Amino acid sequence: MPDAHFAHPRLAPLYDAFDSDRGDLPAYVAIVDSLRPERIVDVGCGTGTLATVLAGLGYPVLGADPAEASLAVARAKSSTVQWLHAAADELPALDADLALMTGNVAQVFLSDEDWAAALRGVRGALRAGGHFVFEARRPEFRGWEEWAEYNAGSLDIPGVGVVDRRFALGEVRLPLVSFRYEFGFEDGTVLTSDSTLRFRSREEIEDSLRAARFDVLEVRDAPDRPGRENVFITKARP
Repeated sequence: MPDAHFAHPRLAPLYDAFDSDRGDLPAYVAIVDSLRPERIVDVGCGTGTLATVLAGLGYPVLGADPAEASLAVARAKSSTVQWLHAAADELPALDADLALMTGNVAQVFLSDEDWAAALRGVRGALRAGGHFVFEARRPEFRGWEEWAEYNAGSLDIPGVGVVDRRFALGEVRLPLVSFRYEFGFEDGTVLTSDSTLRFRSREEIEDSLRAARFDVLEVRDAPDRPGRENVFITKARP
């Protein structure tokens, strides 16, 4: 079940305002341009920022997400993208050339079984020889130790008003890291969203990809966050 940050109808519209730094997008656009796919599926598309950018460049895109509130925001951005209410393990056969999974979506699958099911779903959505590109934070960087520095603040959001966002790091018991967001609205409403992420090593991820019938072609350093994340470029086996 998606976290409230993405699934609650009052919180999902705040995502783009508080998380507006999408310095990762140019790197993904460059990867897409190098592969020249005929059909893309954006898995865990959230509010649809990347899918909308790619559609604006002329690529046929389907954006899939299990959070209906996030998809409502996405639909308002583009009528060109095909939007699908579905989790990774619920994807239909799409004969896609490329599957993308950005925004560290790969880390929301906490158990090995859930991650394997997500990989099977992505593999089933791709044609043989299609590519799967995604990112995951490097556990050795220990990025959670600095999250509190940039995850809190107040914004005056058009149509919403001033919203205060507070962040609290929860339990760190690797490979799991938990945290909470608290959102305060002008009308006195306070909403919370609890999240847990799974930090997998590069070796662990590569093993899981091979088991799901993906060949790992390349593992890149994320250009916008050097040393912090791995970007996996893989290809589906026949």
